[in-house]
Amino acid sequence: MGKSSKDKRDAYYRLAKEQNWRARSAFKLIQIDEQFDLFSYADPSKCTRVVDLCAAPGSWSQVLSRILIKGESFGRRAWVEKMEQFRNHAVADSSETNVEDLAKTTNTLNLERATSELKPRQNVKIVAIDLQPMAPLDGIVQLKADITHPSTVPLLLKAIDPDFDEHNETHRVDLVISDGAPDVTGLHDLDIYVQSQLLYSALALAMKVLRPGGKFVAKIFRGRNVDIIFAQLKLVFERVHIAKPRSSRASSIEAFVVCEGYRPLKDWTPELGDALKIPQSSTTQYTPSDKQTRRLRGDGVVELSFEDEESDPQRWIAPFLACGDLSAWDADATYKLPEGHTSLDPVQPPTAPPYKEALERRRIESGAYGKTKGRSKQAVT
Repeated sequence: MGKSSKDKRDAYYRLAKEQNWRARSAFKLIQIDEQFDLFSYADPSKCTRVVDLCAAPGSWSQVLSRILIKGESFGRRAWVEKMEQFRNHAVADSSETNVEDLAKTTNTLNLERATSELKPRQNVKIVAIDLQPMAPLDGIVQLKADITHPSTVPLLLKAIDPDFDEHNETHRVDLVISDGAPDVTGLHDLDIYVQSQLLYSALALAMKVLRPGGKFVAKIFRGRNVDIIFAQLKLVFERVHIAKPRSSRASSIEAFVVCEGYRPLKDWTPELGDALKIPQSSTTQYTPSDKQTRRLRGDGVVELSFEDEESDPQRWIAPFLACGDLSAWDADATYKLPEGHTSLDPVQPPTAPPYKEALERRRIESGAYGKTKGRSKQAVT
């Protein structure tokens, strides 16, 4: 979270600091959850084991900690719960039968009395993985590891459960999320390619630990051939959607792929480094469902076909959904700061940013804002 003038006018940037979030990206996960029910509120037992990939600085892990471990509610769900409790208090505290008296009593009640009830879940296990160090969070197991390296998988399995058994589905994970992205270069084709490779690594790791029916959420950069990735994800998930939270700037090419209903492929396990590579010894045709066909050509190209698609059978377009209320803040809009506004410091500054040494050297050699020593009066005047 920077401190540029644009950031100060960003509504979500200010709200993140006011609501004690480590980064504005926390609102993205909250809005995706509102749309897709990632955390299974109807049956909390279906979402108790979660893995957060590329977690630093920890805003998504913070959302997991506060919702699953502490039992808090946020966004539209918190507002609905608060209004329901407010109405219940109004009915319970009102003994008048007259309509006017009842309305009068309701108006005099304090809305603050209706506070969200904490609903912590039992046996929650959350593992956060990143190469960068991250400040501790309540109930979060942190691993400093590379999600693209095969050695990360045993570390993750041990962190989830020391007695992890890959044949026991009760030991597997319910949800895997990833908000990771490479350092963008400005060359969109290159950035999209690097991001897709990061997505494949996250998917390969997720397929090793997800239970059947589990969910997978990851950042993706939309590009010319991104529908190929959607079609590949559709082979191992029943439902694949593309979500664009309202807190994500419309000017950004980022979006989030939301995959539900994981279906493990029989007799095939992905390997990190080449997530969707098919072994040469495998069969030339695989049909994970009645509506999908996957065929490996002699030149190594995977052909996809979907019986329910009328157009080009090699392509499949994932549904695109915008998440968040229309009444929510617009991430691209510039809002006027209220009079007397005081800019708050970030909730959690970077623990060990890669530019830390450069800032220290600049401060020692020439001051924080450039060279300030040895200037003559003539230069000043």
